[in-house]
Amino acid sequence: MSERSTKRGFASRPGDAESWIKASDTSPRRTDDADAFTARLTIDVTPALRGRIKVAAFQRGVTVADMLRELLAREFPTDTGEPS
Repeated sequence: MSERSTKRGFASRPGDAESWIKASDTSPRRTDDADAFTARLTIDVTPALRGRIKVAAFQRGVTVADMLRELLAREFPTDTGEPS
């Protein structure tokens, strides 16, 4: 009766982070971009900055991911000499 169940909970993460990241190889929901999103970018930010980013995205009526994709695309435009 005091044994813990080995069954995973609804929001539990796998022990191996690499398999968790690779599990996102499902088809993207958005198909309006020329290329499907094929990489995950992880950054460390302070809780305060994360909050400011979320508020800014909400005020603009977009998701944080879409807002940051636009920011990165604007800051790092595709060079015509580089393959896309």
